[in-house]
Amino acid sequence: MKKRLALLVTLMTVVFLVSGCTDVSTPITSESEGIWNEYFVYPLSWLITTIAESLGGLYGLSIVIVTLIVRFALLPLMIKQTKSTKAMQAINPEIQKLKEKYSSKDAATQQKLQQETMLLFQKNGVNPLAGCLPILVQMPIFIGFYHAIMRTTEISKHSFLWFDLGDKDPFYILPVIVVLTQYLSLKISMVGPAADNPQMKIMLYVMPILIFVFSLNVPSALTLYWVIGNVFTIFQTLLIKGPEIKEARGKSVGGKK
Repeated sequence: MKKRLALLVTLMTVVFLVSGCTDVSTPITSESEGIWNEYFVYPLSWLITTIAESLGGLYGLSIVIVTLIVRFALLPLMIKQTKSTKAMQAINPEIQKLKEKYSSKDAATQQKLQQETMLLFQKNGVNPLAGCLPILVQMPIFIGFYHAIMRTTEISKHSFLWFDLGDKDPFYILPVIVVLTQYLSLKISMVGPAADNPQMKIMLYVMPILIFVFSLNVPSALTLYWVIGNVFTIFQTLLIKGPEIKEARGKSVGGKK
């Protein structure tokens, strides 16, 4: 869990650096060169523009639709992550026994511990990196969305609900919503062993704060993408972890009695 938290913070830092240091003033077109532009930014820009034009210029609604398309495409990966997390939790007692057995800090013992741990993973069909894969996949997509939104000229010319897509939310309603939905999406996912994990508790508060600061300095179109993504994640978690959440709540109520 510490490694996942470190990875998440590192990737968030990369997002801040890329969004702040990369030139996003150059419009994205079909003529834009480079792997990043051709395979990440332009396809997203083209998809947003195409759907918006088919809806009569509703770019805000198009961003909502594209966000849902991306999230549904990632859903199988998220389900796989959940299964991997449960498998890791199931074998965690055996991992702890191995750590106690090979508690010596000398190199030979630690190497033996790694070998035994890998054999345990293989025996149970567990991939320890599977939990990090969705984060690694989502970050390039998020940065691609940032570039697509910033570099698609038409988006900045349109509004959606009470805000202009190319500007910050004048009433700060979107940043508040993104914080609340991010907190809720993390909170409902903290069931089982994760509920008592100190690193998860830190993430529960650090992530919303980071996202709030970020959302104050980007176009509302990008914050809209994050809000829709968070709402999707909430329903996704309820769908995948519904029985587990219900069981945890039942134990909590029983404990109070």
